[in-house]
Amino acid sequence: MTTLDARPSPRPPANGLDRYFKISERGSSVQREVRGGLATFFTMAYIVVLNPLIIGTAEDVDGRILGIPQVAAATCLVAAGMTILMGVVGRYPFAIATGLGLNAFVTFSIASEMSWADAMGLVVLEGIVITVLVLTGFRVAVFNAIPVQLKTAISVGIGLFIALIGLVDAGFVRRTDAGPVPVQLGQAGELSGWPTLVFVFGLLLTAVLVARRTRGAILLGIVITTVVAIVVEAVFKVGASFTPGDPPTVNPDGWQLNLPQVPSDVVSAPDLSLLGDFSLFGGFARVGVVAALLLVFTLMLADFFDTMGTVVGVGAEADLLDADGRLPGVERVLLVDSLAAMAGGAASASSNTTYIESAAGVGEGARTGLASLVTGGLFLLALFFTPLVTVVPFEAASPALVIVGFLLITQVKNIDFDDYTIAIPAFLTIVIMPFTYSITNGIGAGFVSYVLLKVTAGRGRDVHPLLWVVAVLFLIYFGIDPIQEALVGDPAPAGT
Repeated sequence: MTTLDARPSPRPPANGLDRYFKISERGSSVQREVRGGLATFFTMAYIVVLNPLIIGTAEDVDGRILGIPQVAAATCLVAAGMTILMGVVGRYPFAIATGLGLNAFVTFSIASEMSWADAMGLVVLEGIVITVLVLTGFRVAVFNAIPVQLKTAISVGIGLFIALIGLVDAGFVRRTDAGPVPVQLGQAGELSGWPTLVFVFGLLLTAVLVARRTRGAILLGIVITTVVAIVVEAVFKVGASFTPGDPPTVNPDGWQLNLPQVPSDVVSAPDLSLLGDFSLFGGFARVGVVAALLLVFTLMLADFFDTMGTVVGVGAEADLLDADGRLPGVERVLLVDSLAAMAGGAASASSNTTYIESAAGVGEGARTGLASLVTGGLFLLALFFTPLVTVVPFEAASPALVIVGFLLITQVKNIDFDDYTIAIPAFLTIVIMPFTYSITNGIGAGFVSYVLLKVTAGRGRDVHPLLWVVAVLFLIYFGIDPIQEALVGDPAPAGT
């Protein structure tokens, strides 16, 4: 018997499938690839539940809601198609799905300023831009322009932001009506109601599973907590937090979003009505050219660096990197990843990206794109079970957001806090994201402060020319209102 650390020597290819995916050449087997593909799917399948709860429940600026079943179907379809494409074209065990953090940015920072169609149009544009960067070879140049530790700070800030969203959605943290404290613990400063207790149970359960390195820990946490929620609702008849009517019924201690009840249907034909529902340039008319370009840039930045880190990290774990730390044929991987961003926007599923959870498949022995075919096939199968997501209340899904936030925050140890010219920009990036409920604001604050501190410290040569341009764009972004006022004139007094 062999272990993953003592893999057998490469063997001559047994057939065409083996030769195409280089299964024997990379010391793997069909069985390992299948097992790895299964592990990757069950580790990242939580996105089928979480993405609809984030994107499918939020109103855009016009009050439109995309809907949970529609987003769930789009999420499965794009993940299936792009993961299979990654397997066939990229030939590496990387899986693709809607990016957590990216979907939160699209929901809370973009759709809050324009329609969903306009927001998804910007996602498509981001995919087009990043594809051009791949085809021209410029993507590596852009990657090298951003300091590594500032990239780390962006991930950490997104982690805090996601965790805060989870705590708020579950009602564990709530807004206050008045007073100096903007948020508080639960209702009136204390936890109350069965749903909150279910959230606490789910958070502790998921934390234990993750700490024990249980495969599929996040998905298991969602499923088990949902079952507990169904039992609690059946026994105690808690009810929903809001029931429409005349007048509507408000129950502060009720379930957020979905009422956990067994659905009448488990299998159904997917609702693919969101496919193609995007406006490529509608966002420019809604928020202006500068603001729209900055939103596209922010999407591109997050997608860009998440993918690079994932490819290098998973590739290293699988011993697929060359002597220079590069992944052979990485251009194919980056091309599929860029196309996935476009596909996600075109389907209203948000930008799709390569998942770090692919490491779970690598841990099971996957080394080739055949594992991605297995993972993609399972996402395709999940397309017909989307009614199950309407059972999951926020209290059951939000623990996953908090734990994923934790996983992102662990990267903070890679920031050098002894160098204030990087530590302060990193700090501002991290804290401004959750405190202003905006990923864009955090990234902008980090870039502007980084350039300023480097220059004032006499280290202006450390700043890449591209960062000067980005910092100026963010200054315009932050000062857009006074700039418009200066160009157009003072707004007319109210009542005139």
